[in-house]
Amino acid sequence: MINSIYVDEIIKTALLEDINYLDCATDYLIDEEQENTARFLAKSDGVLCGIDIALRVFQILQPQGFEATVYKHDGDLLEKGDIIAEIKGKTRALLKGERTALNLIQHMSGVATATRKAVDIVEGTNASIADTRKTLPGLRPLQKYAVTVGGGRNHRFNLSDAAMLKDNHVDAGGGIANAVAKLKQKLGHMTKIELEVRNLDELGQALEAGVDVIMLDNMSCEQMREAVEITNGRALLEASGGITDETLREIAETGVDIISMGALTHSVKAFDISLKISG
Repeated sequence: MINSIYVDEIIKTALLEDINYLDCATDYLIDEEQENTARFLAKSDGVLCGIDIALRVFQILQPQGFEATVYKHDGDLLEKGDIIAEIKGKTRALLKGERTALNLIQHMSGVATATRKAVDIVEGTNASIADTRKTLPGLRPLQKYAVTVGGGRNHRFNLSDAAMLKDNHVDAGGGIANAVAKLKQKLGHMTKIELEVRNLDELGQALEAGVDVIMLDNMSCEQMREAVEITNGRALLEASGGITDETLREIAETGVDIISMGALTHSVKAFDISLKISG
């Protein structure tokens, strides 16, 4: 799902940031021909994501002769103590790539784990879990891939994917009716319009304007239930704004179609994975 050229550029950028031109511990300490094996180990329970990307770090550092045996794959549930993969290669490459590989796999697994938790909370309702554009600069495709591995769905990848009108667009564009009408004159037939609304009066305006998706921004559960009744299937309804695991189930039970959560990517806790070198 992720363009390999993009992945390699991310890894190379990270390696250059970390190694610069010399690893003054590894390069002076370790013989150039020394080889070792190492294991990726899960230190807690969760969902794995990014193992192939982590391995690619070492393949870039050692194009020939690097070996890997993978026991767990993206989407697999991990338990503390699980061996994810065993690798063998030049010791210098293992030491130089360790931090970059762990940074990527820990972060991506953290996103996948948080997403799976949210998906489990809303199970049995109509709602799906989606991400947002609140991603770390340069890492968006990795983070959005991790959301899908956790069972979630992707919102827009970028501003070209759909026309999403937030409060500032509406205020600057002369109101809901005017903004939507102007967009419909120019958008291609494949581009959907989503509109953020702040109250039920704006919801009525959005329905009248004929948008495809309506975002219910920071509304109470009571307001969302009323919005579902008013909309009656005429548009998809997305709940967003300040949503936590504690409020997630109640929001899902209002009948909304989508719950978007920026916390899945912008403030997720890294999943604890270690890389242990042996003889």
